Amino acid sequence: MIEGTILLVGCGNMGGAMLKGWFAHGLNPVDVMVVEPAGRDSVAAAQEHHALCVLGEAKELPSDFTPDVIVFAVKPQVSAAVIPAYARFADSGTVFLSVIAGLKIEKLQSYLGKDVAVVRAMPNTPAAVGQAISVLCASDAAGPSHKRVSKVLMGAVGETAWIEDEREMDAVTAVSGSGPAYVFLLAEALAEAGVEAGLDPKLADHLARSTIAGAGALMKADQTPAATLRENVTSPGGTTAAALEILMGADGVKALVGRAVEAAAKRSRDLAD
Repeated sequence: MIEGTILLVGCGNMGGAMLKGWFAHGLNPVDVMVVEPAGRDSVAAAQEHHALCVLGEAKELPSDFTPDVIVFAVKPQVSAAVIPAYARFADSGTVFLSVIAGLKIEKLQSYLGKDVAVVRAMPNTPAAVGQAISVLCASDAAGPSHKRVSKVLMGAVGETAWIEDEREMDAVTAVSGSGPAYVFLLAEALAEAGVEAGLDPKLADHLARSTIAGAGALMKADQTPAATLRENVTSPGGTTAAALEILMGADGVKALVGRAVEAAAKRSRDLAD
């Protein structure tokens, strides 16, 4: 059960996914307000939950409204223009929870006040189906209650984990934040390869999607190391072994993924500067 009052700033793909998860975990629509410049009609949850209050900008908030949590889910490029308007809540005991990629705690505090309670989170797109993994990091000013409510809110869309050193967030972004795109690319490549091998495109796409989804479900259910799971389905001299000889070559999947994660982590660091 999610309790308390929440102000969600930004209700795009990630903000909307979180809002859906909160409602599924018992949040009352009257306990949340949304600020979304695109307006009420762009917030899908507003159509289902008519009590949901959607505003266009911070100045429209009622003067007597003091949220327990403010969640920032806007694009990084608009953060400097959007976030300072919420500094008025800095002395109210509100915790500021940010899911803005690349935006460091120090930068958030420069907008809001150096002593505010800030929790930074990096979820990923499976939040849309309640299967995200979110990594959280808290400022020194964030106490146990701030961390607890942040964990509950992010837990509504999937699993959570904590880090102490915010510098690790760049690697988190590169592995799990961007990671779904790597998996989607694998599905795309697998389906295209199936077509090249003679399959009907629809069947190839279905096989690729179902295989990746099934393998993912198996990995989640069975905590056996991934390398062991791979070995378990690889018969010596068989078809899988023939394929893995290519994929595990010097310029194969591991090398490519390593370079990809390195590039994504560097980009995350660059965005924060």
